[in-house]
Amino acid sequence: MIAGGFNGEKMIRLNILIGLNYYMAVVSVSMPDELLERIDQFSDEHGYTGRSEVVREAARNLLGEFEDTRLEDRELMAVVTVLFDYETTSVEERMMHLRHEHEQLVASNFHGHVGDHYCMELFVLEGELSEISTFVGKIRATKDALTVDYSVIPVDRFDPISQGQ
Repeated sequence: MIAGGFNGEKMIRLNILIGLNYYMAVVSVSMPDELLERIDQFSDEHGYTGRSEVVREAARNLLGEFEDTRLEDRELMAVVTVLFDYETTSVEERMMHLRHEHEQLVASNFHGHVGDHYCMELFVLEGELSEISTFVGKIRATKDALTVDYSVIPVDRFDPISQGQ
């Protein structure tokens, strides 16, 4: 463990585990109890060694989504769907703010009601990977968004006639 602090600065702690020829930092993450229970259940049901392995894999997958070089420098279309509780008006306000902040990217936007307690925000985006990634990242970072799902397809070299051959 390394601990330090001087001149009134906050103390910084870093725990390091020594493993098989590699080092892993121990990271403290805050999350709701319900999410932690879901991670533990997922870990047990899918044969993971523990929650750390699940979180590492999720982090690698999330980072990998935004590092797909096959989509770089291409014209893309994306559909982003956000589900949230209708009583959390902060999410809807954030969606409106992002829609206006990225008006050159957002081609269309739809708001709908799902069941008795939920709202869905759907965005159709047209742009490059970096722009879409930034937008999706901001949506995912929105507090109280229950789910965020998206898909991306290239539209720059789409030839429907040759697709049928």
